[in-house]
Amino acid sequence: MTTNTRSTTNVNAAAVATFLIFGMNGLVFASWAARIPAVTEALSLTSGQMGTLLLCTAVGSLLALPSAGWVVGRIGTANTVRVAGIVAGAAGAAIAFSLMAASVPGTAVALFFFGIGIGLWDVAQNIEGADVEHRLKRTIMPQFHAAFSGGAFLGALIGAGLSQLGVGLPEHLLVIAAIAVTLALTVPKYFLPHEVEEIHDGGAAAEKGPTAWRDGRTLLIGVVVLGATLTEGAGNDWIAKAAVDGLGASESTGALLFALFVLAMTVMRFLGGKAIDKFGRVNVLRASMAAAAVGLALFVFAGNVILAGVGAALWGIGAALAFPMGMSAAADDPKHAAARVSVVSTIGYIAFLAGPPLLGYLGDHTGIHLALLAIGAPILLALLLAGVAKPLPPK
Repeated sequence: MTTNTRSTTNVNAAAVATFLIFGMNGLVFASWAARIPAVTEALSLTSGQMGTLLLCTAVGSLLALPSAGWVVGRIGTANTVRVAGIVAGAAGAAIAFSLMAASVPGTAVALFFFGIGIGLWDVAQNIEGADVEHRLKRTIMPQFHAAFSGGAFLGALIGAGLSQLGVGLPEHLLVIAAIAVTLALTVPKYFLPHEVEEIHDGGAAAEKGPTAWRDGRTLLIGVVVLGATLTEGAGNDWIAKAAVDGLGASESTGALLFALFVLAMTVMRFLGGKAIDKFGRVNVLRASMAAAAVGLALFVFAGNVILAGVGAALWGIGAALAFPMGMSAAADDPKHAAARVSVVSTIGYIAFLAGPPLLGYLGDHTGIHLALLAIGAPILLALLLAGVAKPLPPK
């Protein structure tokens, strides 16, 4: 009885710690994303040039993601989050100083290292979250991602408020960087105690390849998650800018539309676990992708801020659950959960980070508002492939 109680206490503490780490990750990301229009103005960049800067973040993460499972296998999820937090925090400070100097090259280099930190952080928190969900034996991954969305919503509101007050982005980023490093160093001490030994096996499997990277179901889940994360990433990076360019909205109004998108995601992720348990993972995934498609179309073709807000909210509802459901699907087999979560996370974050910069290039020709329609294709592909997320039968 004592052992069981202690084990339950450890898992619950790990769940709270994981929730906080997801939330801080969202706050850090949104503190940057919500004020992209300010960066564009401060550095006198076009949408395509801004896309190049965003691509620097993507390149950093894409270099970090394939090795993230190996890193977690060597030092554990807790230490990986600590390292990632230090890297992301230092990069955030470097972004701030580069903006003060109006240095595009300096900002680009800082964003590259920011991408490395965020990439390591994302994979580690998802592996920890999948382990916690497995041990709790109930759907909780959407709530972890709700914490990310909640942190992003808070970051967007802070960004909108500081923009309205005339507070510069550099000062904003310096404070956020300090908070991020502090939490990343302290909170992971409550993570589950066996992650190094357990995930090391998964990391080795992922390194050798046959278990995860050659598993057909895992790769198809990755394609579904790719479509879902492109949907989420495009909204995170471009809703504020598209509102300013396409609707003639102010920077603060654009940030508020982004906040509405994130709020819708947050609420849906908090409620999504019960919906998944009631209607099934595949049905909820299909409904999510359909809602994202309708919301995207409404946002793009809306002629006023009110309709655009409705579209942004529906878009956020649709984008909310697909990624956490993909993580849960990848972790259905506990023996290979770490390696497969790492693979699906890597595929998903390729779209999340690399897709939005490419939309920026397209936006130079069509306007970023219309360029967003390009994500309709991967949304439909994810809708068609949703059946691969069906839970595996118990062994």
